[in-house]
Amino acid sequence: MRSVDFHIHLYPPEIIRDAESISRLEPYFDALTHNRVHKWATVEDLLARMERDDVERAVVGGFAFQDLGLCRICNDYIIDAVEKYPDKLSGLCLVPPLARGAEAEVFRCAEAGLLGVGELFPEGQNIDIADRDQTWRLAGILHEANLCVLWHTAEPVGHAYVGKGNVGPKEAAAFCMNHPEVKTIFAHLGGGLWLYELMPEMRLYLRNARYDLAALPWLYEPAVLRTIESAGVAHKFLMGTDFPILDSSRYERIFAASGAAPEVLERIARGNGLEFLASLGRNGRGVQY
Repeated sequence: MRSVDFHIHLYPPEIIRDAESISRLEPYFDALTHNRVHKWATVEDLLARMERDDVERAVVGGFAFQDLGLCRICNDYIIDAVEKYPDKLSGLCLVPPLARGAEAEVFRCAEAGLLGVGELFPEGQNIDIADRDQTWRLAGILHEANLCVLWHTAEPVGHAYVGKGNVGPKEAAAFCMNHPEVKTIFAHLGGGLWLYELMPEMRLYLRNARYDLAALPWLYEPAVLRTIESAGVAHKFLMGTDFPILDSSRYERIFAASGAAPEVLERIARGNGLEFLASLGRNGRGVQY
């Protein structure tokens, strides 16, 4: 299944090397890297996986630390990777949104060719995405530079898991109601936010919202893709595996068992991602693939 993978985490070698000392200063990093599903991945690991799994393009980011200096290390690694492999990789930068210097770092990364910010962890970075006072600066930068933002979200029901957090459809909806102009991706199917696109007023607020499929095999039965198709929102879904903790093989089985139309599955796997990427870019120029 040829795909565009919109949700990938890569780790600079020095972050992997110093992970234990970083963990003592970064509680969220500590929690997510000390559990049974965590895996490390570098650019080289990703390129091998892309070749094996027929991934046409990967949208890559690092880890959203509380410390801006650690985020910069990740950002420099992503910038370098995108410069080396522009035909395969697009990049997202990371910042703690409320930190001094975050705005300048986003602009620096945009000038270097990155197309957005994320995956941001609201709980791990101590930001309330439903609070306009906390999000307006980031939203303004994203809109000015024509960047997207990828937020971690989760379903408010079901089993608990490490890093699930407390940001669900209510908080995600509030971000879009406050900033409907921002091109926003909500990870992990938006915690179910997409269902509310069936409400006419919410469809307006969510017009620039997208949802990725990261961690889908652990969250929903395959029939969810057919439900998404029936709800008329399949055009807003982006393939995202959450590599390296998951890769394409699990998704291929879910797609095959979903009962959704082949053309819908192709759009989710590849077409929507290429279209969304083409809408981004510095100074509104857009980037064509």
